Amino acid sequence: MKKNMLLGVAVWALFAACTGQNAQSDEPVHSVMVVQPTGSVAEMQKTFSGIVEEGREIGVAFKTGGQIARIMVKEGDLVREGQLIAVLDDKDYRLGVDAARIQYEQMQRELARMKKLYDAKSLSGNDYDKAASGLEQLKIQLQNNENKLSYTKLYAPTSGYVQSVNFEVSEMVGAGSPVVNLLDVKQMEITFNIPTSLYLLKDQFKAFTCSGSFSNGQPVGVKLLSITPKADNNQLYKVRLGLNPGDAKAITSGMNVEVKVEMEASGEVQGLSVPVSAVFNQDGKAYVWVLDEKNNRVNKKAVKIGALKNEAMIIITEGLAGNEQVVRAGVNVLQDKEKVKVIAKPSETNVGGLI
Repeated sequence: MKKNMLLGVAVWALFAACTGQNAQSDEPVHSVMVVQPTGSVAEMQKTFSGIVEEGREIGVAFKTGGQIARIMVKEGDLVREGQLIAVLDDKDYRLGVDAARIQYEQMQRELARMKKLYDAKSLSGNDYDKAASGLEQLKIQLQNNENKLSYTKLYAPTSGYVQSVNFEVSEMVGAGSPVVNLLDVKQMEITFNIPTSLYLLKDQFKAFTCSGSFSNGQPVGVKLLSITPKADNNQLYKVRLGLNPGDAKAITSGMNVEVKVEMEASGEVQGLSVPVSAVFNQDGKAYVWVLDEKNNRVNKKAVKIGALKNEAMIIITEGLAGNEQVVRAGVNVLQDKEKVKVIAKPSETNVGGLI
């Protein structure tokens, strides 16, 4: 009885071992998709956090002094080019215009009488010329007073946001003293800082994009305005980017944006590109699965990775020849020397190509 039981256990163990060995060697456990590495130039994309700033701040001032009668704006208001901002008490300026006009019109009548005398040879040409010059001077004086009267109204020189209002109604203000400060919205800029290592590669900058709430997260092309040639105390260099006028309409000063810098070092092949999902990490080292096409088994291959080419691809600088078939997804469930089933394209049930 005991011998029969031992014999049965031995037979069962042998059967199980054979079955497991056959399953491991002949039946693929996982289906995979593969891709061949492609040649890649040393193209990189760097991401930075930027902030929107006004291209310039304008101090808007009267051209003449006086007492402020009205201020039509407050801090934070958006004003349009040509909009009335403030007004001075203009009573004295109007009196000056009236007085100059009376003198001018009186001299006009006087010159008309002198013209008749001059035509009748009863007045010398010298006296007539002096009178004509006097009339011209009075005309200039009248125009000067009219200009001063017009200067009592302060208009916005450009569209922008009121950053500050520096005076109150009834205060005296001198000519040239900024009554309000405007942030010019026609010249909104994006600024961010780059380290020294990237500044040294500034000649290789290829394109810039930014995105944020103003663009619903979609990248918007921007142009490089300048890179400060001197680093700050943190060894960072300031970069200024300009927005297209159409894109700047929905953007405000102080808004945070994401900036992406695309670079290309040269046209020479610098490595091989594979999907980011093809690379996995074990014990601090990077690996990919390379397909042995003769027996459909995967072999673990150590590689050295370089920079990200973009969000989906990474550059392999060492470890691949370029003619391999590399497993592009599902790498974390595979075992070395495991037999796999290669599928040509994602099936309808394999959403995202993850197996």
